[in-house]
Amino acid sequence: MTDPGSAVARFAALLEPEGQELLRELREAEDPVPAARPATQPRARTGRRARTAPGARTAPRPGTDLRLGTDLRARYPVDLVVDALAQHELRLRARAKFSRAMDMFFTRPGLEQATAEVIARHRNARFQDAGLVADLCCGIGGDLLALATGRGVLAVDRDELHLRMARANAAVYGVAADVTAVAADVRDVAQAGTGLGGAGLGAVDAAFIDPARRAGSRRLRAGDSEPPLEWCLGLARAVARVGIKAAPGLPRDAIPPGWELEFIAVGRDLKEAVAWSPALATAATRATVLPGGHTLTPGRGGPVPVAEPGAFLLDPSPAVTRAGVVADLARLAGAWQIDEKIAFLSTATEVRTPFARTLRVIDSAPWHQRTLPARLRALDVGALDIRRRGLAGDVAGLHRQLKLSGSRRATLVMTRVRDRPWGLVCVDVAAGSRAEVPGAGGGNS
Repeated sequence: MTDPGSAVARFAALLEPEGQELLRELREAEDPVPAARPATQPRARTGRRARTAPGARTAPRPGTDLRLGTDLRARYPVDLVVDALAQHELRLRARAKFSRAMDMFFTRPGLEQATAEVIARHRNARFQDAGLVADLCCGIGGDLLALATGRGVLAVDRDELHLRMARANAAVYGVAADVTAVAADVRDVAQAGTGLGGAGLGAVDAAFIDPARRAGSRRLRAGDSEPPLEWCLGLARAVARVGIKAAPGLPRDAIPPGWELEFIAVGRDLKEAVAWSPALATAATRATVLPGGHTLTPGRGGPVPVAEPGAFLLDPSPAVTRAGVVADLARLAGAWQIDEKIAFLSTATEVRTPFARTLRVIDSAPWHQRTLPARLRALDVGALDIRRRGLAGDVAGLHRQLKLSGSRRATLVMTRVRDRPWGLVCVDVAAGSRAEVPGAGGGNS
Protein backbone atom coordinates (compact mmCIF):
# COMPACT_ATOMS: atom_id res chain seq x y z
CA MET A 1 0.00 0.00 0.00
CA THR A 2 2.25 2.79 -1.28
CA ASP A 3 -0.45 5.38 -2.09
CA PRO A 4 -1.29 7.28 1.13
CA GLY A 5 -4.93 7.75 0.16
CA SER A 6 -5.34 4.06 -0.61
CA ALA A 7 -3.66 3.09 2.67
CA VAL A 8 -6.02 5.32 4.65
CA ALA A 9 -9.07 3.97 2.81
CA ARG A 10 -8.04 0.36 3.41
CA PHE A 11 -7.43 1.09 7.09
CA ALA A 12 -10.86 2.70 7.31
CA ALA A 13 -12.35 -0.54 5.97
CA LEU A 14 -10.89 -2.39 8.96
CA LEU A 15 -12.82 -0.04 11.26
CA GLU A 16 -16.14 -0.83 9.56
CA PRO A 17 -18.38 -3.56 11.05
CA GLU A 18 -17.22 -6.14 8.49
CA GLY A 19 -13.56 -5.37 9.16
CA GLN A 20 -14.09 -5.52 12.91
CA GLU A 21 -15.88 -8.84 12.59
CA LEU A 22 -13.00 -10.25 10.56
CA LEU A 23 -10.39 -9.05 13.07
CA ARG A 24 -12.44 -10.48 15.91
CA GLU A 25 -12.58 -13.85 14.15
CA LEU A 26 -8.81 -13.83 13.80
CA ARG A 27 -8.42 -13.03 17.49
CA GLU A 28 -10.72 -15.84 18.50
CA ALA A 29 -8.90 -18.29 16.20
CA GLU A 30 -5.63 -17.51 17.97
CA ASP A 31 -4.72 -19.82 20.84
CA PRO A 32 -4.97 -17.88 24.11
CA VAL A 33 -1.45 -17.07 25.26
CA PRO A 34 -0.04 -14.62 27.80
CA ALA A 35 1.30 -11.32 26.52
CA ALA A 36 4.87 -11.71 25.34
CA ARG A 37 7.57 -10.25 27.55
CA PRO A 38 10.14 -7.89 26.09
CA ALA A 39 12.82 -10.05 24.45
CA THR A 40 16.19 -10.20 26.14
CA GLN A 41 19.26 -9.29 24.19
CA PRO A 42 20.46 -12.42 22.36
CA ARG A 43 23.83 -13.80 23.33
CA ALA A 44 26.03 -16.31 21.58
CA ARG A 45 25.60 -19.72 23.18
CA THR A 46 26.48 -23.32 22.68
CA GLY A 47 25.01 -26.51 24.10
CA ARG A 48 21.26 -26.84 24.55
CA ARG A 49 19.05 -24.94 22.17
CA ALA A 50 16.76 -22.25 23.58
CA ARG A 51 13.10 -23.27 23.57
CA THR A 52 10.04 -21.26 22.68
CA ALA A 53 7.48 -20.89 25.43
CA PRO A 54 4.55 -23.30 25.00
CA GLY A 55 1.76 -21.73 22.98
CA ALA A 56 3.73 -18.58 22.16
CA ARG A 57 3.44 -17.35 18.60
CA THR A 58 4.84 -14.26 16.95
CA ALA A 59 5.31 -15.67 13.44
CA PRO A 60 2.88 -17.26 11.03
CA ARG A 61 2.03 -20.98 11.11
CA PRO A 62 2.20 -21.68 7.36
CA GLY A 63 -0.22 -24.61 7.09
CA THR A 64 -2.83 -23.35 9.53
CA ASP A 65 -2.68 -19.76 8.26
CA LEU A 66 -3.00 -20.90 4.65
CA ARG A 67 -6.17 -22.85 5.42
CA LEU A 68 -7.57 -20.01 7.49
CA GLY A 69 -6.78 -17.45 4.80
CA THR A 70 -8.47 -19.57 2.14
CA ASP A 71 -11.58 -19.91 4.30
CA LEU A 72 -11.72 -16.19 5.04
CA ARG A 73 -11.31 -15.22 1.38
CA ALA A 74 -14.41 -17.24 0.61
CA ARG A 75 -16.43 -15.09 3.02
CA TYR A 76 -14.80 -11.64 2.94
CA PRO A 77 -13.34 -9.31 0.28
CA VAL A 78 -9.81 -10.36 -0.64
CA ASP A 79 -8.21 -6.97 0.12
CA LEU A 80 -9.89 -6.90 3.53
CA VAL A 81 -8.56 -10.37 4.37
CA VAL A 82 -5.03 -9.45 3.25
CA ASP A 83 -5.04 -6.32 5.42
CA ALA A 84 -6.63 -8.07 8.40
CA LEU A 85 -4.10 -10.92 8.32
CA ALA A 86 -1.23 -8.42 8.15
CA GLN A 87 -2.73 -6.45 11.02
CA HIS A 88 -3.19 -9.62 13.07
CA GLU A 89 0.47 -10.58 12.70
CA LEU A 90 1.54 -7.07 13.76
CA ARG A 91 -0.71 -7.35 16.80
CA LEU A 92 0.96 -10.60 17.79
CA ARG A 93 4.37 -8.95 17.63
CA ALA A 94 3.09 -5.87 19.48
CA ARG A 95 2.18 -7.88 22.58
CA ALA A 96 5.80 -7.40 23.69
CA LYS A 97 5.06 -3.66 23.93
CA PHE A 98 1.36 -3.20 24.65
CA SER A 99 -1.06 -4.86 27.06
CA ARG A 100 -3.99 -4.29 24.67
CA ALA A 101 -2.09 -5.02 21.47
CA MET A 102 -4.69 -7.46 20.12
CA ASP A 103 -7.19 -4.58 19.80
CA MET A 104 -4.77 -1.97 18.45
CA PHE A 105 -3.65 -0.97 14.96
CA PHE A 106 -0.13 -0.80 13.56
CA THR A 107 2.09 -0.48 10.54
CA ARG A 108 5.41 -2.26 10.58
CA PRO A 109 7.54 0.93 10.84
CA GLY A 110 5.01 2.43 13.24
CA LEU A 111 5.31 -0.54 15.58
CA GLU A 112 9.11 -0.55 15.38
CA GLN A 113 9.37 3.09 16.46
CA ALA A 114 6.47 3.04 18.95
CA THR A 115 7.34 3.42 22.62
CA ALA A 116 6.48 0.41 24.77
CA GLU A 117 3.65 0.95 27.23
CA VAL A 118 5.86 0.47 30.31
CA ILE A 119 8.29 3.17 29.11
CA ALA A 120 5.55 5.61 28.13
CA ARG A 121 3.95 5.35 31.57
CA HIS A 122 7.30 5.92 33.26
CA ARG A 123 8.06 8.93 31.10
CA ASN A 124 4.59 10.40 31.58
CA ALA A 125 5.41 11.05 35.26
CA ARG A 126 7.66 13.95 34.19
CA PHE A 127 4.59 15.73 32.81
CA GLN A 128 2.40 15.16 35.88
CA ASP A 129 1.78 18.89 36.47
CA ALA A 130 1.19 19.74 32.80
CA GLY A 131 -2.25 20.49 31.43
CA LEU A 132 -2.22 20.47 27.62
CA VAL A 133 0.72 18.52 26.16
CA ALA A 134 1.81 18.42 22.51
CA ASP A 135 2.79 14.93 21.29
CA LEU A 136 4.82 15.74 18.19
CA CYS A 137 5.54 12.99 15.63
CA CYS A 138 3.05 10.85 17.57
CA GLY A 139 3.17 7.89 15.16
CA ILE A 140 0.67 5.16 16.07
CA GLY A 141 0.35 6.61 19.58
CA GLY A 142 2.72 4.70 21.85
CA ASP A 143 3.38 7.74 24.04
CA LEU A 144 -0.01 9.29 23.40
CA LEU A 145 -1.77 6.51 25.32
CA ALA A 146 0.01 7.53 28.53
CA LEU A 147 0.15 11.28 27.91
CA ALA A 148 -3.62 11.51 27.39
CA THR A 149 -4.43 9.91 30.73
CA GLY A 150 -6.06 12.72 32.69
CA ARG A 151 -5.05 15.60 30.41
CA GLY A 152 -5.57 17.01 26.95
CA VAL A 153 -3.07 16.13 24.23
CA LEU A 154 -2.44 17.69 20.84
CA ALA A 155 -1.30 14.76 18.68
CA VAL A 156 0.61 15.82 15.56
CA ASP A 157 1.96 13.71 12.70
CA ARG A 158 2.26 14.33 8.99
CA ASP A 159 1.48 10.67 8.24
CA GLU A 160 -2.31 10.60 8.09
CA LEU A 161 -2.47 6.80 8.36
CA HIS A 162 -0.42 6.79 11.57
CA LEU A 163 -2.46 9.66 12.95
CA ARG A 164 -5.72 7.77 12.36
CA MET A 165 -4.24 4.70 13.97
CA ALA A 166 -3.17 6.80 16.95
CA ARG A 167 -6.75 7.99 17.42
CA ALA A 168 -8.09 4.45 17.13
CA ASN A 169 -5.51 3.20 19.64
CA ALA A 170 -6.42 6.03 22.02
CA ALA A 171 -10.00 4.77 21.86
CA VAL A 172 -8.81 1.28 22.82
CA TYR A 173 -7.29 2.77 25.98
CA GLY A 174 -10.31 4.99 26.66
CA VAL A 175 -8.52 8.33 26.20
CA ALA A 176 -9.67 9.39 22.72
CA ALA A 177 -11.90 12.16 24.09
CA ASP A 178 -8.82 13.99 25.39
CA VAL A 179 -6.94 13.85 22.06
CA THR A 180 -6.96 16.52 19.35
CA ALA A 181 -5.33 15.10 16.22
CA VAL A 182 -3.65 17.35 13.66
CA ALA A 183 -2.27 16.05 10.35
CA ALA A 184 0.64 18.42 9.76
CA ASP A 185 4.40 18.76 9.77
CA VAL A 186 5.43 19.44 13.36
CA ARG A 187 7.48 22.42 12.16
CA ASP A 188 4.30 24.08 10.91
CA VAL A 189 2.69 23.56 14.29
CA ALA A 190 5.69 25.02 16.10
CA GLN A 191 6.11 28.01 13.81
CA ALA A 192 2.64 28.85 12.52
CA GLY A 193 0.48 27.35 15.25
CA THR A 194 -1.34 24.94 12.93
CA GLY A 195 -4.07 23.27 15.01
CA LEU A 196 -3.63 25.85 17.79
CA GLY A 197 -5.45 28.78 16.25
CA GLY A 198 -2.14 30.32 15.21
CA ALA A 199 -0.94 30.50 18.83
CA GLY A 200 2.08 28.24 18.30
CA LEU A 201 3.47 26.00 21.01
CA GLY A 202 3.07 28.79 23.55
CA ALA A 203 -0.49 27.49 23.98
CA VAL A 204 0.68 24.15 25.43
CA ASP A 205 2.19 23.43 28.84
CA ALA A 206 4.71 20.88 27.63
CA ALA A 207 5.88 19.11 24.48
CA PHE A 208 7.17 15.64 23.73
CA ILE A 209 8.68 14.70 20.38
CA ASP A 210 9.69 11.35 18.91
CA PRO A 211 11.52 12.32 15.71
CA ALA A 212 11.89 9.72 12.98
CA ARG A 213 15.14 7.77 13.18
CA ARG A 214 14.61 5.89 9.92
CA ALA A 215 14.65 6.95 6.30
CA GLY A 216 12.53 4.34 4.58
CA SER A 217 13.97 0.99 5.64
CA ARG A 218 17.35 2.51 6.61
CA ARG A 219 18.13 3.26 10.24
CA LEU A 220 19.79 6.65 10.69
CA ARG A 221 23.00 7.13 12.68
CA ALA A 222 22.66 7.83 16.41
CA GLY A 223 21.93 11.53 16.77
CA ASP A 224 20.45 11.86 13.27
CA SER A 225 16.70 12.25 13.02
CA GLU A 226 13.90 14.03 11.19
CA PRO A 227 13.33 16.70 12.38
CA PRO A 228 17.02 17.05 13.34
CA LEU A 229 18.04 16.99 16.98
CA GLU A 230 19.07 20.65 16.87
CA TRP A 231 15.54 21.64 15.83
CA CYS A 232 14.04 19.47 18.57
CA LEU A 233 16.27 21.09 21.20
CA GLY A 234 15.09 24.47 19.97
CA LEU A 235 11.53 23.63 21.05
CA ALA A 236 12.55 24.66 24.55
CA ARG A 237 12.62 28.28 23.34
CA ALA A 238 8.87 28.09 22.73
CA VAL A 239 7.79 25.84 25.62
CA ALA A 240 9.96 25.29 28.68
CA ARG A 241 9.05 21.67 29.42
CA VAL A 242 10.28 19.44 26.59
CA GLY A 243 11.10 15.74 26.29
CA ILE A 244 12.90 14.34 23.23
CA LYS A 245 13.03 10.61 22.52
CA ALA A 246 16.33 9.48 21.03
CA ALA A 247 18.26 6.36 20.13
CA PRO A 248 20.20 4.88 23.07
CA GLY A 249 23.44 5.39 21.17
CA LEU A 250 23.08 9.18 21.34
CA PRO A 251 26.39 10.65 22.59
CA ARG A 252 26.05 12.38 25.95
CA ASP A 253 27.80 15.48 24.62
CA ALA A 254 25.08 15.91 21.97
CA ILE A 255 22.84 17.38 24.67
CA PRO A 256 23.49 20.98 25.86
CA PRO A 257 24.45 21.77 29.46
CA GLY A 258 21.46 22.00 31.75
CA TRP A 259 19.60 19.22 29.95
CA GLU A 260 19.27 15.69 31.31
CA LEU A 261 19.92 12.58 29.25
CA GLU A 262 18.11 9.52 30.58
CA PHE A 263 18.90 6.00 29.35
CA ILE A 264 16.04 3.54 29.78
CA ALA A 265 16.33 -0.25 29.95
CA VAL A 266 13.55 -2.79 30.31
CA GLY A 267 15.08 -5.68 32.16
CA ARG A 268 18.53 -6.13 30.60
CA ASP A 269 17.58 -4.55 27.27
CA LEU A 270 18.57 -0.92 26.65
CA LYS A 271 15.61 0.50 24.77
CA GLU A 272 16.00 4.23 24.29
CA ALA A 273 17.22 7.57 25.56
CA VAL A 274 15.24 10.69 26.35
CA ALA A 275 16.54 14.24 26.67
CA TRP A 276 14.79 16.45 29.22
CA SER A 277 14.93 20.24 28.97
CA PRO A 278 16.26 22.22 31.95
CA ALA A 279 12.71 22.80 33.24
CA LEU A 280 12.26 19.03 33.60
CA ALA A 281 15.84 17.94 34.27
CA THR A 282 16.87 16.78 37.74
CA ALA A 283 20.35 15.41 36.93
CA ALA A 284 22.92 15.51 34.14
CA THR A 285 22.40 11.84 33.28
CA ARG A 286 20.21 9.05 34.58
CA ALA A 287 20.04 5.28 34.24
CA THR A 288 16.52 3.86 34.57
CA VAL A 289 15.63 0.19 34.77
CA LEU A 290 12.02 -0.81 34.25
CA PRO A 291 9.53 -2.20 35.10
CA GLY A 292 10.61 -1.48 38.68
CA GLY A 293 11.25 2.22 38.06
CA HIS A 294 14.76 2.07 39.55
CA THR A 295 16.94 5.07 38.71
CA LEU A 296 20.60 5.88 39.28
CA THR A 297 22.12 9.34 38.87
CA PRO A 298 25.66 10.70 39.29
CA GLY A 299 26.69 11.45 42.85
CA ARG A 300 29.72 12.47 44.80
CA GLY A 301 32.35 10.04 45.93
CA GLY A 302 35.99 9.13 45.74
CA PRO A 303 37.63 6.90 43.14
CA VAL A 304 36.55 3.28 42.94
CA PRO A 305 39.28 0.77 43.86
CA VAL A 306 40.70 -1.54 41.19
CA ALA A 307 41.55 -5.15 42.11
CA GLU A 308 41.39 -8.69 40.79
CA PRO A 309 37.97 -10.38 40.62
CA GLY A 310 36.42 -11.59 43.85
CA ALA A 311 33.76 -14.24 44.42
CA PHE A 312 31.07 -12.36 42.51
CA LEU A 313 30.96 -10.38 39.25
CA LEU A 314 28.51 -7.57 38.53
CA ASP A 315 27.67 -6.98 34.86
CA PRO A 316 26.09 -3.49 34.84
CA SER A 317 22.93 -2.74 32.89
CA PRO A 318 23.71 -1.06 29.57
CA ALA A 319 21.66 1.89 30.86
CA VAL A 320 24.23 2.28 33.65
CA THR A 321 27.21 2.18 31.29
CA ARG A 322 25.62 4.60 28.80
CA ALA A 323 24.69 7.04 31.60
CA GLY A 324 28.26 6.95 32.89
CA VAL A 325 27.27 5.91 36.42
CA VAL A 326 29.29 2.69 36.78
CA ALA A 327 31.35 4.24 39.59
CA ASP A 328 28.14 5.27 41.36
CA LEU A 329 26.88 1.71 41.13
CA ALA A 330 30.19 0.45 42.53
CA ARG A 331 29.92 2.74 45.53
CA LEU A 332 26.27 1.79 46.05
CA ALA A 333 27.04 -1.95 45.95
CA GLY A 334 30.33 -1.82 47.82
CA ALA A 335 32.10 -3.15 44.71
CA TRP A 336 35.41 -2.55 42.99
CA GLN A 337 36.43 -2.43 39.34
CA ILE A 338 38.53 -5.22 37.86
CA ASP A 339 40.07 -2.83 35.33
CA GLU A 340 40.17 0.95 35.11
CA LYS A 341 38.65 0.94 31.61
CA ILE A 342 36.21 -1.99 31.87
CA ALA A 343 32.70 -1.72 33.29
CA PHE A 344 32.65 -5.07 35.10
CA LEU A 345 32.53 -4.80 38.90
CA SER A 346 33.29 -7.36 41.60
CA THR A 347 32.36 -8.05 45.22
CA ALA A 348 33.43 -10.50 47.90
CA THR A 349 29.84 -11.26 48.92
CA GLU A 350 26.67 -11.68 46.91
CA VAL A 351 24.62 -8.55 46.24
CA ARG A 352 21.47 -8.08 44.21
CA THR A 353 20.76 -4.85 42.38
CA PRO A 354 18.38 -3.96 39.54
CA PHE A 355 21.29 -2.15 37.90
CA ALA A 356 23.43 -5.23 37.22
CA ARG A 357 23.36 -8.96 36.65
CA THR A 358 25.11 -10.77 39.50
CA LEU A 359 27.23 -13.82 38.65
CA ARG A 360 29.12 -16.18 40.93
CA VAL A 361 32.71 -16.72 39.80
CA ILE A 362 33.69 -20.40 39.72
CA ASP A 363 36.96 -19.99 37.83
CA SER A 364 39.19 -16.96 37.26
CA ALA A 365 42.55 -16.96 35.47
CA PRO A 366 44.57 -15.20 32.79
CA TRP A 367 43.16 -15.82 29.31
CA HIS A 368 44.58 -18.88 27.52
CA GLN A 369 42.25 -20.05 24.79
CA ARG A 370 44.09 -23.36 24.27
CA THR A 371 43.43 -24.46 27.85
CA LEU A 372 39.81 -23.28 27.87
CA PRO A 373 38.15 -26.56 26.74
CA ALA A 374 39.88 -28.48 29.53
CA ARG A 375 38.86 -25.84 32.08
CA LEU A 376 35.23 -26.08 31.01
CA ARG A 377 35.22 -29.89 31.06
CA ALA A 378 36.68 -29.88 34.56
CA LEU A 379 33.86 -27.57 35.63
CA ASP A 380 31.21 -29.86 34.03
CA VAL A 381 30.04 -27.07 31.70
CA GLY A 382 27.74 -28.22 28.90
CA ALA A 383 26.05 -24.96 27.82
CA LEU A 384 27.82 -21.64 27.59
CA ASP A 385 26.97 -17.97 27.13
CA ILE A 386 29.86 -15.69 26.19
CA ARG A 387 30.28 -12.06 27.28
CA ARG A 388 33.21 -10.22 25.74
CA ARG A 389 34.27 -6.76 26.88
CA GLY A 390 37.69 -5.21 26.32
CA LEU A 391 39.21 -8.36 24.84
CA ALA A 392 39.37 -9.12 21.12
CA GLY A 393 38.33 -12.56 19.98
CA ASP A 394 36.27 -14.55 17.51
CA VAL A 395 33.28 -15.61 19.59
CA ALA A 396 31.67 -17.58 16.76
CA GLY A 397 34.96 -19.37 16.06
CA LEU A 398 35.41 -20.13 19.74
CA HIS A 399 31.98 -21.72 19.85
CA ARG A 400 32.83 -23.93 16.90
CA GLN A 401 35.94 -25.19 18.70
CA LEU A 402 34.19 -26.03 21.97
CA LYS A 403 32.62 -29.44 22.22
CA LEU A 404 30.84 -29.36 25.56
CA SER A 405 28.95 -32.25 27.10
CA GLY A 406 28.65 -31.38 30.80
CA SER A 407 25.50 -30.82 32.82
CA ARG A 408 26.11 -27.23 33.91
CA ARG A 409 25.18 -23.94 32.26
CA ALA A 410 27.74 -21.16 32.66
CA THR A 411 28.80 -17.76 31.37
CA LEU A 412 32.29 -17.20 30.00
CA VAL A 413 33.47 -13.62 30.51
CA MET A 414 36.31 -12.59 28.18
CA THR A 415 37.72 -9.33 29.50
CA ARG A 416 40.76 -7.59 30.98
CA VAL A 417 41.93 -7.44 34.59
CA ARG A 418 44.40 -4.64 35.32
CA ASP A 419 44.96 -4.48 31.54
CA ARG A 420 45.77 -8.22 31.28
CA PRO A 421 43.63 -10.56 29.12
CA TRP A 422 41.47 -12.56 31.50
CA GLY A 423 38.82 -15.24 31.45
CA LEU A 424 36.18 -15.86 34.11
CA VAL A 425 33.74 -18.75 34.20
CA CYS A 426 30.60 -17.78 36.10
CA VAL A 427 27.17 -19.13 36.99
CA ASP A 428 23.98 -17.33 37.90
CA VAL A 429 23.46 -16.77 41.60
CA ALA A 430 21.08 -19.18 43.30
CA ALA A 431 17.42 -18.34 42.78
CA GLY A 432 15.73 -16.92 45.84
CA SER A 433 18.83 -15.63 47.61
CA ARG A 434 18.37 -11.96 48.39
CA ALA A 435 21.17 -9.68 49.47
CA GLU A 436 19.86 -6.33 48.30
CA VAL A 437 22.05 -3.27 47.88
CA PRO A 438 21.14 -0.38 50.18
CA GLY A 439 18.08 1.65 49.25
CA ALA A 440 16.40 -0.90 46.94
CA GLY A 441 13.22 0.42 45.35
CA GLY A 442 12.61 3.68 43.48
CA GLY A 443 15.27 6.34 43.18
CA ASN A 444 18.96 5.50 43.44
CA SER A 445 18.63 1.81 44.25
